[in-house]
Amino acid sequence: MRIVNIDLRLLEYPLETPFFPSWLPGYPQTAHRVHLLTLETDEGIKGYAAGVAFSREGQGLQQLLLPFLFGRDPMQVEQVIQIARSATFLGMRLWWIEMAFWDIIGKALGQPVHRLLGGYQERIKVYASTGELRSVDERLEYIAQIRAMGIRAVKIRFHSMDWRDDLKVVEAVRKLYPDMTIMVDANMGWRVAGMGEAPQWDGPTALQVARALAEYEVRWLEEPLDKHDYEGYRRLRENAPIPIASGEMNQDLHEFREYLVRDALDVLQPDVCLSGGILMVKKIAGMAEAFNKQIAPHTWTSGLGLAANLQVMGACPNCEWAEFPYEPPGWDLKARDFFLAEPIRPDEDGYITIPSHPGLGVVVDEDAVKHYTVSD
Repeated sequence: MRIVNIDLRLLEYPLETPFFPSWLPGYPQTAHRVHLLTLETDEGIKGYAAGVAFSREGQGLQQLLLPFLFGRDPMQVEQVIQIARSATFLGMRLWWIEMAFWDIIGKALGQPVHRLLGGYQERIKVYASTGELRSVDERLEYIAQIRAMGIRAVKIRFHSMDWRDDLKVVEAVRKLYPDMTIMVDANMGWRVAGMGEAPQWDGPTALQVARALAEYEVRWLEEPLDKHDYEGYRRLRENAPIPIASGEMNQDLHEFREYLVRDALDVLQPDVCLSGGILMVKKIAGMAEAFNKQIAPHTWTSGLGLAANLQVMGACPNCEWAEFPYEPPGWDLKARDFFLAEPIRPDEDGYITIPSHPGLGVVVDEDAVKHYTVSD
């Protein structure tokens, strides 16, 4: 079996209302843009991969990929990892293309990817992942909405210039919902300059926040420091009274190795789309398991990215939580999963069933792909 056709499209879904991601202060996001890669084999099997698109930065990528992917045996995933690793020399994160190969492998063998990776769990607990800074009242309305969906855990963003303003939201949620599992994400792992005013925490600030959050029994504090500040994370974890999580913007094995050998994190958060692909994240999970650490993959990319990460989660005994990106009205299920035949939803008990169709487990809606393709 060989790859005989390669198609890369830019998809653009207009959002119902502008979305203001906390990690991009000052930026009103008006569309969800995705690079969608379709690989087709000589047996007629199609595999899909989706990567984050900011604008039209992917122009020319299809021609760049063509000589590296055309004619390749889709079963040789380790070779694809080497290609993506080589692309980092050009400053390109192409790890996401690897999921298309797993999609083909699963379809060829008639199995969802998590079973091919060893299997472990068919469903996993969900935490609703917010994306904007909201007032106390707005966030309480959101909590009521997700609880009606069956979800009993939430991740709240901290990105105000004074973190005490964000702490008021946690305080209000804990007071009204004492049984709610709460995570907090500071989004300090990577910074986007030139958009708007944004906070920047140092070690003492991160420790101060962690100590304040402990009063409200927060499950973890995520990305309180730069993604490469391994020593800072080590010192923070030594003194913090709550677990520390990070890793969504780290990539390849060596960066996660640094966290582990320094005992710098409690929860590692690689993303299939950003950190190294499905096989790489499974390797990272194995490394973490050897150090008695949890993983909780980052999934805030697209519906297909969520599906791919869920496949890894389904094969990892040290994965307890699945991130469920959801911040209506701007980032609702349609906006996130717009090119899938069916959106990914939690059940009434607050769990997601690992998608079970062969491959990545979900069905791409070809009509939606055509409708939302941006023409040159």
